[in-house]
Amino acid sequence: MSETPGQPETGGPPPLVRILQEFTLEANRYVDAAGGRNDMHRTDMNALAVIMRHTARGEIVTPGVLRKELNLSSPATTALIDRLHASGHVLRERQGPDRRQVQLRMTAKAYQDGGAMFLPLARHMGAAMGAYSPGELEIVTRFMTSMIDATLAAGQEAAGRGPDEYPRGESAPGTA
Repeated sequence: MSETPGQPETGGPPPLVRILQEFTLEANRYVDAAGGRNDMHRTDMNALAVIMRHTARGEIVTPGVLRKELNLSSPATTALIDRLHASGHVLRERQGPDRRQVQLRMTAKAYQDGGAMFLPLARHMGAAMGAYSPGELEIVTRFMTSMIDATLAAGQEAAGRGPDEYPRGESAPGTA
C-alpha cells in the first residue's frame, strides 16, 4: 500500500490536520480558562468577537446577527445579551431611522477586559511568530485563511446549507 503525500498509511488524518485539531483544542482550552477566570461563558466571548468583527467592518450588530452567527434561539440570545449588558460589556442602543431596531455596541470595559484576557496569548503567539520571516508568515496566513474557509464550508455542508450561502460568518443576503 503506497502512502498518499501528507496521508499516513494508518488511514488517520494527515499530520498537519492533527496539528490544526490540536491547535483548535488548545485555543478552546485557553478561551475556557481566560473566560472562567473572568466569569464569562464561551458564548459570551464568542458574541463579543462577533460584535467586534462586524463593528470593525462598519456594520450594525443586532440581536438577530448574534442569533444567526452563534446559532442560538431567540430566548438564548436575549439571555446572552442580558449577561453581557449586566457585566458592562455591551450597550443596547436605538439609533438611526428605525428606532425599533436594537443595536449592540461593545463598551470600553469589554475592550479592556478582552485585552487583559488575551494578552498572555498574544504575547506568546507574537514571540512564536518572531521566529518566522515575513514571507513565511504570508504563506501561513494564506494557509490559515484557506483552512478557515474550508472549515466554514464543511460546517455549512453539515448544516445542510450551500457552500456559498453564508460566506465568512456573514448573514444571508437580505437578513440581519
